Parts: sequence; C-alpha cells; structure tokens
Amino acid sequence: MTQNKKDQDRHMSLQARTLSRRDMLSLTAAVVGGTSVLTGFPQKAQGQTKRIVKKGRIKQSICGGCLRKARMSKDQEAALAAEMGILGMDLVGRNDWDTVKKHGLIATMVAGAGSIRKGLNDKSMHPKFLADFKKNITAAAEYHWPNVIAMAGDRKGISDKEGMENCVSILKEAVKIAEDHNVTICMELLNSRVNHPGYMCDKSAWGFELCSRVDSPRFKMLYDIYHMQIMEGDLIATIRKNIKSIAHFHTAGVPGRHELDENQEINYPAVMRAIAESDYTGYVAHEYTPTRDPIKGLIQAVQVCDV
Repeated sequence: MTQNKKDQDRHMSLQARTLSRRDMLSLTAAVVGGTSVLTGFPQKAQGQTKRIVKKGRIKQSICGGCLRKARMSKDQEAALAAEMGILGMDLVGRNDWDTVKKHGLIATMVAGAGSIRKGLNDKSMHPKFLADFKKNITAAAEYHWPNVIAMAGDRKGISDKEGMENCVSILKEAVKIAEDHNVTICMELLNSRVNHPGYMCDKSAWGFELCSRVDSPRFKMLYDIYHMQIMEGDLIATIRKNIKSIAHFHTAGVPGRHELDENQEINYPAVMRAIAESDYTGYVAHEYTPTRDPIKGLIQAVQVCDV
C-alpha cells in the first residue's frame, strides 16, 4: 500500500467514524455498481446503497454541486440521495421537479425573485420581481415545495437604510402571495468579503431586522453557515437567538467552500446540535464543491450533520 493510500484511508476514518474502511469501500462500490463514479451510475446499483442517515434530527438536503463531479443524471442523483436518507434537493430547476418528486424527495428551495447582483433593493425592478414572486410561489405551492429564494442585490451606491426600505416595500406585497400559498420566501445571507463583494444582505443583524420589519411568518432568512462564518462567526449564539427568523440553512467548509472535513474551521456537529435542539423544523442543505471523491465527501457531510 502506498503512503498516499494510507493517508487517504486515515483521512476517511477520522471523518466517517461510524463506518469502517471496509464498509466505506463496500458502500461506494454498491452506489456505483463497481464502476468509477466518473463513468456512470448503473441502474442495478439503485436500491443497494446503505442508509447513511441514522438519527434524522437534522433534515438534510443537497445542492447539485455536491455530486456534479460524479457526472450523474438528476434521476441518478435523486435515487442516491433517497437511498442515503437525504430528504431533499436544493435549488432545483423547474424541469427537474417531477424527477425529485418521483423519488419521494422535496425540492427544498426553488426560484423566487431577484439575483445576487440585481435584487430586491433595486426599486426599479419591483414590478418584475413581484410578477416573478407570483409565478414562482404559485408553482412551488402546486408541488407542495416549502421555500422560494430571494436575493437582496448589490449595493451599487444604495445605502443599507435605503436598501432595507426598498426590500420591505416589495416583501410586504410578496408575503401576501406567500401567505395565501403556504410558501416561505427566504432571503439568503451571503458574504461580501470573499465571494460576493457589494452584496447587501451580508450581515445577520441586517437580515433579521428585515424579517422584523416585514413581520410575516412567510418571510425568513436562508442562513448560509459558510458565508456567515466568513463575515462574523459567532454561529451558534446567533442561530439560537434568531432561530424563529431562519427557514433554511446552507453548509460548506471554511475556507474554500469545500467538504465538511478536518481541513476547515467550522465545528459542524456542534452547530447542528444547536439547530437540532431548537424548535427548527426546516432543512439543512449541503452546498459545497467537493475536492475529492464526491460520494465519499457526501457520506462524510451527511454523517457529520446527523447529530
């Protein structure tokens, strides 16, 4: 056995504590039917994957990037997620909704209105965004999907005060639609320090103040753990204090936005325990980009968060 192989095995044993190395290799073989994950996902492998979720206190979901390197179809990704005990798929396009539903999964976050660069803080875009909210909330409700995403947008010379007022203005109208359809609008908190310079909703205090002003159970924050660790840290205390204003979570390792392993700084089991011990009933979606075998990385992320 080469030194590199020994290092890989030791790495996996540290993170996949509940699986032996032999179990890990067997699981991966079952998932991919004995072939490389980069060359396909045979139909015969479906139904053979071990369930990874054991406790289920955290309702886990995955974004497409977690398995993109495996080169699976959306149907194969959904089948794998369901086998593992993952409950949903995040940021799923409309064309894939039937596939997600076929496998008994939830599309845990779908399109709403606004983008990172041009979002709800831009008053000139409100007529379009309100039409987008109406269309997308109605569509989500038809499939019983729980959440649609919204973005605050780039500052572009707009003060935080003015941006807050502009966001409140459109959201007061949008939540009327959301309340009628039992769908929650979630604005994502992003970091402006590394990934998204200029983005307005980059601090949790600003986002939670927006929730307070909109004052509807159908508008809450998408608390991205990766982004907020970069911007402000103090994750557990912030989550506990503001859990009623959070409808959704995203995960990734800091720095780099990669796997939830020992090469990053967030203590994800502790953060997940804080979430599980609250009255939170929403989903935690993995949104990292893998640097190694994507299936093994996903196994690890699911186990780390299954507290």
